[in-house]
Amino acid sequence: ASFTISLHKADNTTVTIKLKPSLPPSCRIRMKNVIVSELRIKPGENVTFTFTCSTPEKYFIMEVQKNIDCVSGPCPFGDVHLYPLGLPRLNRTYIWDVKASTKAGLELKFSTSWLRQIEPGETCPDSVSYNINSCIDKATVNIGTFCRNGSVSRIKLLGGVVMSLHLPWHLPLTTSGFNIANRASIKRLSIIESILKGESSVTLMSPNYPLGFPEDELMTWQFVIPPNMRASVFFHNYSLSNCERKEERVEYYIPGSPSNPEVFKLSDSQPANIAGSFNMSLQGCDQDAQNPGILRLLFQVIVQHPQVDENVTHLVDLSKEKNMTVTIHLEGWPSYIPLMSEPICLICKDPRTCDRVLTLTSGAVYKISFLCKDLSRLRITAEKGIGCMDIRWCQRRIYSLSVPKAITRLPIRLHMFIWKLLATDMINIEITYPSLKLQQRVQEQRCNTSYGYSIVSATPETELNVGVFCPGGSIEKIQMRNNITISLKTFGKGFINESIPQDLKMSFVPHIKDECIFTVSPNPKAKVYLQTPNWPHGLPPYVSISWFIVVPSKRTARLGFSEDRMGVACETGRAYVNIKEETQGAEEIVRREDELLPQPRNMLHNFWVNVSNCRPVDKTQLALQFWVTSADKQIDLGIIVAVVAGAGVLTVIGLAVCCVKKKKKKTQNPMVGVYNANVNTQMPGRKGLFRKGRQNNESHVYAVIDDAVVYGHLLKESNGLVSPEVDVYRPFDGPIGSLPPSPPPLSFRKDIKCSSNTEEEPLPLTDADQDTYTFAHQKSGQSEDSGDANKKDKGDTSMPLLENKEQDGLVE
Repeated sequence: ASFTISLHKADNTTVTIKLKPSLPPSCRIRMKNVIVSELRIKPGENVTFTFTCSTPEKYFIMEVQKNIDCVSGPCPFGDVHLYPLGLPRLNRTYIWDVKASTKAGLELKFSTSWLRQIEPGETCPDSVSYNINSCIDKATVNIGTFCRNGSVSRIKLLGGVVMSLHLPWHLPLTTSGFNIANRASIKRLSIIESILKGESSVTLMSPNYPLGFPEDELMTWQFVIPPNMRASVFFHNYSLSNCERKEERVEYYIPGSPSNPEVFKLSDSQPANIAGSFNMSLQGCDQDAQNPGILRLLFQVIVQHPQVDENVTHLVDLSKEKNMTVTIHLEGWPSYIPLMSEPICLICKDPRTCDRVLTLTSGAVYKISFLCKDLSRLRITAEKGIGCMDIRWCQRRIYSLSVPKAITRLPIRLHMFIWKLLATDMINIEITYPSLKLQQRVQEQRCNTSYGYSIVSATPETELNVGVFCPGGSIEKIQMRNNITISLKTFGKGFINESIPQDLKMSFVPHIKDECIFTVSPNPKAKVYLQTPNWPHGLPPYVSISWFIVVPSKRTARLGFSEDRMGVACETGRAYVNIKEETQGAEEIVRREDELLPQPRNMLHNFWVNVSNCRPVDKTQLALQFWVTSADKQIDLGIIVAVVAGAGVLTVIGLAVCCVKKKKKKTQNPMVGVYNANVNTQMPGRKGLFRKGRQNNESHVYAVIDDAVVYGHLLKESNGLVSPEVDVYRPFDGPIGSLPPSPPPLSFRKDIKCSSNTEEEPLPLTDADQDTYTFAHQKSGQSEDSGDANKKDKGDTSMPLLENKEQDGLVE
């Protein structure tokens, strides 16, 4: 196809057709007998040409530049047309270079298809874009790049302007979409007018963005807002220059405001909930010549309807709280940054101070409101610090770790409440949940509540993730060393209507040896799963964890491990699992990392489970899980038979004893002093008669010993009827005290050294500890003993200590 371009000299228009950058000359331009790669047509010329290929739009671009001089002559104000007509279908750029005096202003007014500013590097959906530059003397300032279909209706400029319109080859556009008008001087670099209709938003940038705003310049944006709408300003990206004089600032002129203009720093929260139209200006400063820095700004104006709850305020009373912050934010904050096109949710602490994120601090009372259609997008994150530097001041105090009602009453879902518990090295922390106890969240036992507690123990060297716990389990208390962070996290839709009351308590306790000690009282109806902290990544090196399992006297517990081995290989040291019941003579079970773990076993008393780590080799970790069940003790049938048989034997022995006693009365055997540990020598109502031990009193010394007593051992040889009783040692098998050892069992703690010069005080005697004597009797035929019975008041030493019947029950 052949093309003819004819330019009038008075139009002052130049057309240039050239190859796209970085493309080989596969297609050329032919004029008569001349083939060229670039064609330039000047004002007053008439040129006919063709292309050597059928698709020239792939290789060539075209620029049409029109120079307009408004300084030496009149300006052609009005609509700007695309001239000349009949151009080839190439990607083309129209450039209007308008020269004007700085004492006058030019106005670019756009048609109904208003403009939308885009960031550098961004492209327009329809590939139609406008680029506007302001020319003051010899300086050029890039006002911005714009696409069609936006809210920017007018741009006023000081001095000259260079306006560029970029069109794709396939779009048959015939009008420029704007006109030029003459205006009085605006006394600033530029004024951009944006008309916002209905709920909408606009994103704008300072001139030269992302490069620096011109030094000591003033730029204004005019926003036309319907009077029944509300506008809010947000700064998304800004930087400041180094000022020598003046100060960079943002000024707002808001109709009806008593303090116009309202001045803000770029670092301040900008005005929100503005009713109606307003102006915003950016003022630069005199910059440091050696280090000027960069002043730039990218901001957004959002317009929305007044919210139903706009005038509804919520009281947040934090006046009695200490060391606490409450942050209200969008879901996903701070990692998630909402798109600027998303519906806005604002939190306001007064009618004009609103933001996407609001932080409240303790010690004050706030009245907040929300400019948000969907409050379910908002979340609350709170943090509170509790410390103890001296155990004397905080040991007996119990702290309640509960979410304040000032937070739960808000119509916002609680995302997380964090308690940071700080203590010195010799002070530890104890966690309890008195009403329901705690349950460790593991794969085999999920929490059925809408929230749980994540507990982390931290030191400068290591961090121990103790686990996630929720109400309703078997863990009575958790004792931990070092500084603790407890985070209440919600699982479901909300925490507000939770039926389970908050009952988490915390107290500071003296130092413990292990990193963590759990006290567990298994629920009879459930299988309790417990696992080591830092699951599944494994315990840190050389960390020791203990569990104290409470077994009631009428119940029995069963202990088992989920795996056969610990699954760790040690580089230095050894890893151990220790199990020991709290009863006298109990055998301690010890397993190393290279041994099989114990098989499931029954435990009849309270017992300890201790896991101690070594320094593992790479890629192996000590992560251990075990379970405990509880059941009623079962009475064995063999035991019942043995008891019945034993009762029968005792009955036979009792009958035999009765027969012997009757026979003794008939034979009147001589008295024999025999030690009997089973007879109580104290009179009823006179408990603890012997206050001293046997070594310190003479309660076991006879006043008179009969000859028959001295030689009583010969009686068995004479008639074989009497056999002195001999006491036999039996080990104590009675109940043991229920208090758990503290610190943990002997295998887990160091020996305690006692002072050598401390003399142990004798314990007071109990009934079972006192010495008791009984007496046998001689035959009645021995007249010498009965004849001397009347001489006792005269000091006769041959009288027996106790009479047969008259002295029964009298004990010195």
